Amino acid sequence: MQDTVTDAAASTQPTFGELVATSAHIGVLSFGGPAGQIALMHRVYVDEKRWIDEQRYLSALNFCMLLPGPEAMQLATYVGWRLHGVAGGLAAGLLFVLPGALVVLLLSALYAAFGKVTLVEGVFVGIKAAVLAVVVEALIRVARRALQSRMAWAIAAAAFAAIFLLAIPFPVIVLAAALAGFLTLGGSRAASPASSGRLANAHRDDVTLTATLTTAATWLAIWTVPLATFALLLGPGHVLSQVGWFFSKLAVVTFGGAYAVLAYMAQDVVAVHRWLSPGEMLDGLGLAETTPGPLILVTQFVGFLAAYREGGWANGLAGALVTLWATFAPCFLWIFTGAPYIERLNRMPRLKGALAGVTAAVVGVILNLTVWFALHVLFREVPVVAFGPIRLHVPAWATADFLAVGLAALAVVVLLVLHRGVITTLAVCGAAALAARLVLA
Repeated sequence: MQDTVTDAAASTQPTFGELVATSAHIGVLSFGGPAGQIALMHRVYVDEKRWIDEQRYLSALNFCMLLPGPEAMQLATYVGWRLHGVAGGLAAGLLFVLPGALVVLLLSALYAAFGKVTLVEGVFVGIKAAVLAVVVEALIRVARRALQSRMAWAIAAAAFAAIFLLAIPFPVIVLAAALAGFLTLGGSRAASPASSGRLANAHRDDVTLTATLTTAATWLAIWTVPLATFALLLGPGHVLSQVGWFFSKLAVVTFGGAYAVLAYMAQDVVAVHRWLSPGEMLDGLGLAETTPGPLILVTQFVGFLAAYREGGWANGLAGALVTLWATFAPCFLWIFTGAPYIERLNRMPRLKGALAGVTAAVVGVILNLTVWFALHVLFREVPVVAFGPIRLHVPAWATADFLAVGLAALAVVVLLVLHRGVITTLAVCGAAALAARLVLA
């Protein structure tokens, strides 16, 4: 059943051009890993543009967190699909990735030629500090709207403790939260967050099994046929064939987001394939963490250097493109195949409580990402200390980055006290970081 507008103050469905412009805007500003990106999209799509309501946004976020691959990019794809079908999903998803991919490609080339780019890294220190303020603001907003009962708060707290202290896999947390919500939240307000009906939607979510299978087969072919063609033409031993196969495998096992797979990827890249040294792998991770776009764009850094070292600049560019294709094409497969079923789940009364439990758990997971991000922005070293089954991230206080602390405080003032926009906050903190780096150099 098609949605209708019931809120007199709501905006109409955006044109495709408006969606493209906003998606490009988000792509350029999508710093801070998944926590920052989810926060930014919530601020733009839900609070400012009002193109999608809170319930749909959180339901889609629940779904995307269950999928392999970068959840923030998949969430952007879903919003685009919801507004303008497949064309909208492609536009929103690609524009979420492309700005960061271009920056990472440029910095990868500079790294290959000159090593670290210190001045650029200095600017990104300020941007990361600004993103921290954006993340905290969005976390407060989402928690206030999604946690509408004591049980929802309890589930969120339990989810945070489970993932932050015990490192319990996210799928286990989701199943436990769904069961708790099914048993306790079915009749509460939290089971069905208020939907303002603010989305004037031209897209229908009814879909047949035949259409689902056709969509899955089409996007599976889009993902695999170009990579298989490379392997056939170049041979399985060629670096481009190996890069395509390795990152395609990675795209299927990255449950829990980029953080969950980085250790596995780094080990294989360094110890098995020997494409990078351990120090270079760490440089790549730092570069990806401080540039816009998903953290998983570190794969592009790896693919570029691996191919560059075996065939020069043109081969490096091909390696970067193959890596991007293998990493992000599967995301469109997951979203375009599964997205039509999200609304069906929300309309099933018996599942509303389970979905509310999952939504509460996702708030806890976002808090985990926020704390993790804050620790790694404000401290240079954050070792993990074990107390039996508990794994606690304890910052080394002597490694506190006082510049980052000061920049984060500046961001809080600009964003939360002076109520300036995200762009202004990022610009002020980036400029302040650059000035500080030049003075201290």
